[in-house]
Amino acid sequence: MERRDSRHTQVRTPPVALVPLVPQLPAPCRQVMAMSRDRQRSGCTRSEPVSGALPPTIRAPPVALEHPAVPQETSLPCHPSFCYWRGAMSCILNGIIPLGLVLLACGAQSLFLILPNVTHFEKLLSKYQQDEPHSRARRAIPKSDKEEILMLHNKLRGQVYPPASNMEYMTWDEELAKSAAAWAHECIWEHGPTSLLVSIGQNLAVHWGRYRSPGFHVQSWYDEVKDYTYPYPHECNPWCPERCSGAMCTHYTQIVWATTSKVGCAVNTCQRMNVWGDVWENAVYLVCNYSPKGNWIGEAPYRTGRPCSECPPSYGGGCKNNLCYREETYDQKPETDEMNEVETAPVAEEKHVWVQPRVIRPAKPKKSSALNYMTQVVRCDTKLKDKCKGSTCNRYQCPAGCLNNKAKIFGTLFYESSSSICRAAIHYGILDDRGGLVDITRNGKVPFFVKSERNGVESLSKYKASSSFTVSKVKVQDLDCYTTVAQLCPFEKPGTHCPRVHCPAHCKDEPSYWAPVFGTNIYSDTSSICKTAVHAGVIRNESGGYVDVMPVDKKKTYVGSLRNGVQSESLKTPQDGKAFRIFAVRQ
Repeated sequence: MERRDSRHTQVRTPPVALVPLVPQLPAPCRQVMAMSRDRQRSGCTRSEPVSGALPPTIRAPPVALEHPAVPQETSLPCHPSFCYWRGAMSCILNGIIPLGLVLLACGAQSLFLILPNVTHFEKLLSKYQQDEPHSRARRAIPKSDKEEILMLHNKLRGQVYPPASNMEYMTWDEELAKSAAAWAHECIWEHGPTSLLVSIGQNLAVHWGRYRSPGFHVQSWYDEVKDYTYPYPHECNPWCPERCSGAMCTHYTQIVWATTSKVGCAVNTCQRMNVWGDVWENAVYLVCNYSPKGNWIGEAPYRTGRPCSECPPSYGGGCKNNLCYREETYDQKPETDEMNEVETAPVAEEKHVWVQPRVIRPAKPKKSSALNYMTQVVRCDTKLKDKCKGSTCNRYQCPAGCLNNKAKIFGTLFYESSSSICRAAIHYGILDDRGGLVDITRNGKVPFFVKSERNGVESLSKYKASSSFTVSKVKVQDLDCYTTVAQLCPFEKPGTHCPRVHCPAHCKDEPSYWAPVFGTNIYSDTSSICKTAVHAGVIRNESGGYVDVMPVDKKKTYVGSLRNGVQSESLKTPQDGKAFRIFAVRQ
């Protein structure tokens, strides 16, 4: 891909002394010179050499600055401004004065003396003549690439399966494109900058060698769909499971995140770029930024259903190619110089659009956090078989006052799955009438259940094989920034219960060799629990707090990412160790 220079094409106008005309000048030129001395100030009294290339729309032919002997006769009289240029330039070039030669000879001002209608050229040249200092600007992505990226995003978003009921039409955002250009210019193969990642989503791609269009990379991001399994609503209780059978699916989920309605991309050619330890020369770097951001932990990328059946009210019922659509899209706004530069001074209207997602942003983490609890709040009469369907059931919060509730329980030590969770915990002796936390371990079928009376609760008998569960007390433990799940409570089948842990503040700043983090969403159990909690967003680095940990079996691959100021590492085919998930605690 061709690199676009980020510098302005400039035309400087230093004063140049004119060379006196030699006697051999053609007669018409001598006549015109004598008649036009009063025009010298507006003509060729200043010579304007061009630094850099001319604009793409105006190209000058090569000109020899030192011309041989000038012919004595000419069939066309030359313009006075042309005659004054250095005195050595020929007046006749087969009867035609090229536009580019005139520009070099007399500068932009003398052009307007020759051409009767120069409004169009004056506007073009005004971009490259700078009377006042101007801050440096970056070139925007070519219009053809912009259209390809936007068209492909909307095409792919409209064809997701299962179909989406709330997928929004995506538009181009110049502020996002500017931030993408700034990061692409850094030539760093990681997500960034950190200050922006809290409010935007980001996809990256890089290649070298033969040309590949931006659309090639967008399609490759979407192709991660082959490894992704959509989580249906009944599986999201309380959070949606992470189902990615490949190395990564987050590029795909960001593209099809229903509420992400703006995109801005940039391409830069990096002379030398470190990509996973290898230095690539002339690497073509693509950065796409998205807003509002997607990939929230525990959420599905979109709601499934009839297309456009659950669009936000702001779309007014509009639907286009299975996408929620409204007519006043921002990509129709004219951009007079989008192909040459992006102005560094922000436009007020565009700034308002960029700020808008930040206004609604605080509500988004709350929603994500609510879906990221391991502990489920239940009632006194909640049965395990009713609350635990198709999702991992580990920890429950029981209310006070369950001692005298009429909910039934069956068995002793091993309780039948239709028993009340909270009354079974009181019967076993790990809770009292004040309620509290209880951990559940699901077991296989038991041939029968025997009644008993304990702690003021009477259980019943059932002489029929049925699924069972046991209860255990939840401990609370304080940790430092270095404790790992492998040290605290490694995974063992059928399941392991970890204590509720309290993390100190400022674990984010601990070095990786003391407090490493491996993975995203599911982490290697050799990771620091508390630093992982900051990475996952379940606690704030400034304050610390309580978290719940769920050990799980190991994964083949752990993918690193940058979240909340913590860079996690990737890990492939680990020989030892298991994995874990981490969850917020209701305060």
